[in-house]
Amino acid sequence: MKTVTTIVRTAVLAAGLLVNGAALAQAPAGYPNRPVRVIVPFAPGGVVDVMARLLAPKLSDAFGRQFYIDNHGGAGGNIGTGIAATQPADGYTILITSSSFVVNPSLHAKIPYDPIKDFDTVTIAAASPNVLVVHPSLPANTLKELVDLIKANPQKHSFASAGVGTTPHLSGELLKQSLNLDLVHVPFTGAGPALSSTVAGHTPIAFVGVPGAAQQIREGRLRALAITSASRVPALPDVPTMAEAGVAGQEAETLLTIFVPRGVPNDIVTALHREVVKIVQEPEIRQRLETLGFEPVAGTPAQSAQRIREEIDKWAKVSRAANITPQ
Repeated sequence: MKTVTTIVRTAVLAAGLLVNGAALAQAPAGYPNRPVRVIVPFAPGGVVDVMARLLAPKLSDAFGRQFYIDNHGGAGGNIGTGIAATQPADGYTILITSSSFVVNPSLHAKIPYDPIKDFDTVTIAAASPNVLVVHPSLPANTLKELVDLIKANPQKHSFASAGVGTTPHLSGELLKQSLNLDLVHVPFTGAGPALSSTVAGHTPIAFVGVPGAAQQIREGRLRALAITSASRVPALPDVPTMAEAGVAGQEAETLLTIFVPRGVPNDIVTALHREVVKIVQEPEIRQRLETLGFEPVAGTPAQSAQRIREEIDKWAKVSRAANITPQ
């Protein structure tokens, strides 16, 4: 699997080549000649919606036509994604979504789309890992100390997450399975309640997204033990990766990915990818993403599609091993 760092480097190189190639800066002839619909399968205000609203005006400027947001929340992203899957393959509908795209196929008995057959991948625009945190009262300052504590006290410890099937939940399940830990999952109805419970010491262990936890960590209300990315992140530069902390193979990230309905002409996919590469490298966009706990990625369509396939397979295996029942 290609790491985020590798893909970022590739994207930066690609951006440099594209800037120097005037011919490649042209959109396909006649595209777009009307507004482009950007489906966000979540309610306004969430991180996917924020990402879409960062990209849409920049894409509008680049292509000379409006890229407008169309929110269709519900069913963990399935409703909006299903709508996107049925649209014409003409480049006038794009989907921006999260890791629900790769997780939902193994969590739901039936979903209104096929993640492989119904979509082509434009790019993974940005990614954010989860972070393993504990309440400061817990006698564990490192991942190894936490693992030793759990093993010495079976049936005693639990971890909080934002809910069943979220990437923080699956991060916890992956660690449990990798080390054969007796650790009970306590699902909450979102990252906020999970964080509040951990800060209060009720569930003193949690896997949470970096954006929500970073401030709590910096202020000392939570102790961060490790992050679930291949390299450290600017938002928490002093927090080691899981591999650095002694447990490899724990990468788990929220991926903000752009898709189009399967069959959109390659030159349109290439043009969309090219502009996203430029946008996420703009200093103000990079800064905004880092504030949200995300790093720009913008790998090629082929790289991103391969990563999506790997993520689908990976989380399906974790879900089966954890006996997560499809809804």
